[in-house]
Amino acid sequence: MTERARKTPGRRSLLGAAVLGTAALGLPATAARAAEPGRGHGGGHGSLRDLPVPTVVGHRGASGYRPEHTLGSYQLALDMGAHIIEQDLVPTKDGHLVCRHESDITATTDVADHPEFAGRKATKSIDGISYTGWFTEDFTLAELKTLRAKERIPGTRPDNTLYNGRWTVPTFEEVLRWAEKEGRRRSKPVWLYVETKHPTYFRKLGLGLEEPLARLLRRYGRDRGNSALILQSFEPGSVQRLARLVDTPRIVLLSGPKERPWDFVESGDPRTVADLVKPAGLAWMASFAQGIGPTLDLVIPKDASGRLTTPTTLVRDAHAKGLRLHPYTLRNENSFLPADFRRGTDPNAYGDVFGACAAYLATGIDGIFADQPDTALLAAADHAGR
Repeated sequence: MTERARKTPGRRSLLGAAVLGTAALGLPATAARAAEPGRGHGGGHGSLRDLPVPTVVGHRGASGYRPEHTLGSYQLALDMGAHIIEQDLVPTKDGHLVCRHESDITATTDVADHPEFAGRKATKSIDGISYTGWFTEDFTLAELKTLRAKERIPGTRPDNTLYNGRWTVPTFEEVLRWAEKEGRRRSKPVWLYVETKHPTYFRKLGLGLEEPLARLLRRYGRDRGNSALILQSFEPGSVQRLARLVDTPRIVLLSGPKERPWDFVESGDPRTVADLVKPAGLAWMASFAQGIGPTLDLVIPKDASGRLTTPTTLVRDAHAKGLRLHPYTLRNENSFLPADFRRGTDPNAYGDVFGACAAYLATGIDGIFADQPDTALLAAADHAGR
């Protein structure tokens, strides 16, 4: 046994359980049934009312176990029983939508190993932040498909590097086809959670995200109010634009309280996230969205030492406006957990993720994004059994 294995005694058992269904993870039969999404045909129709509460969202798939935003990560999250699988969308130079957390693909692909693309390396300002690397908007889809995906944070998740090079960068249309196939096989819809990344930035480049996304949703029958898909963005303007194009359910993502959505920065809107989480801001978002996706710190802030403090009134206030809350992101590793739920001194070892998740679920949130969906599902089952 390696030193790392001794420090993380539950890791191998969790990884073994990851290839099994929800029942094999130890969920009680009643909880497992309650955790299933609404039954339906494989074509992707459902209803927000069909989703279990709490809903477990596979964050970039099962990114705690596989390189993020790969078909392998999505498949594992689905096999684990995640209720929804998340995709982040960025465009290629020729207008195709692909699944990457950022258009900067330096850390998530082997692009640096391709001498033919050495001249594509660039420095860009995206939403006020400078990045140096390679970007999807400088590649055609055919060029991008010559690259292979890899683990973004290998120092934290070295086990995931086993899968480096196994998958390509998927297009969103490939994901829609995968979801249709899996939906038919399972006789129930595969829910997707789709984010438009930096939509103002890309629109300025002539690569608007919302219109091609809406065309794909219409092509695959996921443009309706009862579609098994949720749209999301950190820019409220993108959510509003999507609301004019399709009837698919929508969520507004919210970052730190002092932050301003980038479309607000561009338009001169002075409101911050702190303003949006007040009753007036929540009422405004409820006029074009069905929910919000706040950072977990907006639900329970941390003190100077990183420990959880008293929950805010956000859950109560949002529910009063008819909004669902799907906060982000639960991760097993100590470095990502509140200080009071870390165990030992290894930042990459697993902490008390069940305790942390229980604290968040106790606030009444409707769901949670998780890098390791299996542990979130177990915590959700514990919560449902209380």
